[in-house]
Amino acid sequence: MGAYLDQFSEAGAEARRAMVREMVRRGALKDPAWRAAFEEVPRHLFVPYYFVTGTGGPQRLWCEDPDPARRARWLYGAYEDEALATRIRDGELVSSSSQPSLMARMLEELEIADGMTVLEIGAGTGYNAALLAHRLGDAAVTTIDLDPEITESARRHLAAAGHHPAVITGDGARGCPERGPYDRIIATCTLPSVPQAWLAQCRPGARILAPFATGLIMLGVRETPHGRCAEGRFLYTPAYFVPLRGAVPPPVRHPRTAGVPRRVADDELFLFMLTLTGSTLDPREALSLWQREGRPERARFGVTVREGRQWAWLDDPEGPYAWPLPADLSD
Repeated sequence: MGAYLDQFSEAGAEARRAMVREMVRRGALKDPAWRAAFEEVPRHLFVPYYFVTGTGGPQRLWCEDPDPARRARWLYGAYEDEALATRIRDGELVSSSSQPSLMARMLEELEIADGMTVLEIGAGTGYNAALLAHRLGDAAVTTIDLDPEITESARRHLAAAGHHPAVITGDGARGCPERGPYDRIIATCTLPSVPQAWLAQCRPGARILAPFATGLIMLGVRETPHGRCAEGRFLYTPAYFVPLRGAVPPPVRHPRTAGVPRRVADDELFLFMLTLTGSTLDPREALSLWQREGRPERARFGVTVREGRQWAWLDDPEGPYAWPLPADLSD
């Protein structure tokens, strides 16, 4: 497969440059190091096939399609600024390649510097690990996934692109202590709670960035007299990822909106708040808070992990609006 994909190198490079120009036009890739990574890492090597919506269900586009027009559609689709469905099992999406501009936003928010080590939760296609390895070097990057088929294909894709970070098959909720400690942890799957195991594998001052509810939470890790804790706010950016599989229970996917006016029930920020607060607030209580606080943005919400507990909050971690998060089952 790798040798077959080589024939697309020139056309892929042209499409890749076009993708990067469009991302820059939209305000992404302000950091020259990340721009270079996106310019030089060939995304098409990581998605030799993917699925698109078609009449009658998902249709596969792949690099070896005998139809030249469909091969071209596959190649140029690999460089659209879109998420690509790469694994569907029993009709359910289990793995994807994230939207490049969202990946760029997450990587830039991590504020990575030379010499840092990174743990990625959710190997996916290997593309994100390749971008990290381009920036930091192979030895600094560890990526983990529960599914051995996913890690094996990610390993092959990475090797085809000339990168060899550590690709581990295991439960991402438990991290990878033998490769730690880490300066940064980035998850590419949605969490219902923050695994305590991650905090133990971080250096003080580390950052954890993860999809949570339908947003992105950025946590700073620090030492306290009572042990290690993590705390931070959500970014403004919405984010929709497949759930983390393993020790942590799956998140609520369809929050109840009974009794809520349609215009509010369809508002993504209201749904974010309702998903984040879980079963603590019923829809009417959530509606009352929503109206009282004037449609609060994601960045007003945060998460605290401390002394074996974790909770979500609005404006102040010690304020009146706080909601317990599901128990961490990674221990």
